[in-house]
Amino acid sequence: MIKVLFAAGWPRWKQYKHALSMALAKAGLEAELSQRHSPDETDYIVYAPNRHFSDFSPYTRAKAVLSLWAGVEDIVTNETLTQPLCRMVDAGLTEGMVEWVTGHVLRHHLGMDAHIVNPEREWIAVPPPLARQRPVTVLGLGELGAACARSLAGLNFPVTGWSRRPKSMRGIRCLAGPDGLEAALDGAQIVVLLLPLTSGTENLLNAARIARLETGAVVINPGRGPLIDDDALIAALDSGQLSRATLDVFRTEPLPADHPFWAHPGVTVTPHIAADTRPATAAQAIAENICRSEAGKPLLHLVDRTTGY
Repeated sequence: MIKVLFAAGWPRWKQYKHALSMALAKAGLEAELSQRHSPDETDYIVYAPNRHFSDFSPYTRAKAVLSLWAGVEDIVTNETLTQPLCRMVDAGLTEGMVEWVTGHVLRHHLGMDAHIVNPEREWIAVPPPLARQRPVTVLGLGELGAACARSLAGLNFPVTGWSRRPKSMRGIRCLAGPDGLEAALDGAQIVVLLLPLTSGTENLLNAARIARLETGAVVINPGRGPLIDDDALIAALDSGQLSRATLDVFRTEPLPADHPFWAHPGVTVTPHIAADTRPATAAQAIAENICRSEAGKPLLHLVDRTTGY
C-alpha cells in the first residue's frame, strides 16, 4: 500500500481529498491518502506552502515531494528538503492562464477600456490596428509561457518569446540570454511576464528595460510580483512610456489597500486569479507522477535546484 501524505493544509484538504483519492484509484494505484501518515511510512508528499509543515527532514522514506503550485520559490530553498521536488504542471492551470492572458492582450490591443469607461460619451471612431501589426513579447517560455505564446501567435500577433536557455517554437521568434532579452523588449507594444521568481529574475523589468519598449506599451504580469520594479513601473506610466499595466501578482498579497497600484488610473489590479490549480486536473497530474515513480520512470517536471525552477 502506497502512503501519500497530504501536507498542503486543511482548507486544501477539503478541496483535494475526493479528487486525489479518485485519481489515485483510477490510475490503478493501491494508495492511502491521509494528512496523518508518520514520516517512517510516507512514500510521497503532496505539498503547498502552509505554516504547519516546513520540516522535511524526518521523511527519509519519501520518494518525492509533489507541489500543488507551479511556482516553487517558497520551497526550493528549504534546506530540509532533500527529496526530489516536482512542480505542478496541470492542464487546467495552463488552460486558465491562456484564457486570462489572451483576454487581457486582446483587451489592450482593441483599446476596449476607452469604450467600456467613457463618461464623456465621446464618439471615438479610431479602429485598432490588426493583430499582425502589434508586436507582443512573452518573457518566459516554460509550460505556461509557451502555451500563451502559441495562443497569441494563433491570433496572428507577431510573438517574440524570451527564455534563459535557447528554445525553438514554430511560429514564435525565440530569443535567449541577456542580449536576447534586450532584443525581445526592443519595440514591443505588449509584454507578458511569465517567468519564475529567482535571484536572476527579480526586478527584471526595471526602468532601463521598460525604456526599450515602444512608447505607450502595455505590461501584463500574471507571473510573479517581484519580476517588476514597482517604482519604475509607476514612473513609466506617469511619463507615458507605458499606457497601461494589468497586474495579477504582487510582492505582498493581498495587495495592501494603500498601495499606489490601487489608485493609479493606468493600472488594473486582479487578485491573483489568472490561473489556479484545479483539483480535478491537478489530482490527475499527481497520480501520473506517482505511477511513473512506482514504475521506475523519471518524474515529470522535476525542479532543478541550481536554477530554482
